[in-house]
Amino acid sequence: MELDYPFHGRCLVQNSPANRIPSHGTDRFGTTFAIDFVPVDQENRSARFSARSLWRPEAPEKFIGFGQPVLSPVAGSVALAFDGSEDHHAYRGFPSVGHALTQARRTTAGWGALAGNYVAIQESRSGHYVVLCHLRHGSISVHLGQDIQIGVQVAEFGNSGNSTEPHVHVQAVDALDFVRAVSLPLSFPSGLPRNGQIVDGRPPDSGQDAVQPPSIV
Repeated sequence: MELDYPFHGRCLVQNSPANRIPSHGTDRFGTTFAIDFVPVDQENRSARFSARSLWRPEAPEKFIGFGQPVLSPVAGSVALAFDGSEDHHAYRGFPSVGHALTQARRTTAGWGALAGNYVAIQESRSGHYVVLCHLRHGSISVHLGQDIQIGVQVAEFGNSGNSTEPHVHVQAVDALDFVRAVSLPLSFPSGLPRNGQIVDGRPPDSGQDAVQPPSIV
């Protein structure tokens, strides 16, 4: 599916299918070609890393992306929306190890436990679905059946579900039964970015989105 970037500003690419397939290490839940975008500042940091970051979980508000707008990457209608998952602390350093150890429990709980808060948009031309996950609790601003255009704000970056820091997870599927859904390959205005690249989702009046050279955070 051809998508616009679901944000304005700078984001670090993680878990890209340009690097490996399946991108998230599994074909389950229609995630084979999923991709993650983490908002970063001009120094390519999602948040300043300190000694506290190494040893303790951090409030999501510390991260530059938390609360930034998440935009619809396609024109279509809202097919699913869930806003009942609380944002949790972010995990970097040693806390991320503990978070990883609970991955099996979240997977067993199903796709919803992994996604946190989400919006699924049925693309008007193909009838397929684009799903935006890990959204901020209380931020979803669209409703079921609503017709929306590319660039319309649907929610905000959050840290709900299976998320170690505020970001948006994007996947495309052929159906909304996530146990049986088939993942669909993604494409963006400047191609499919690789892990470690910084992509700039610019407003519509400022020209095409551009992929910057790979950056190390």
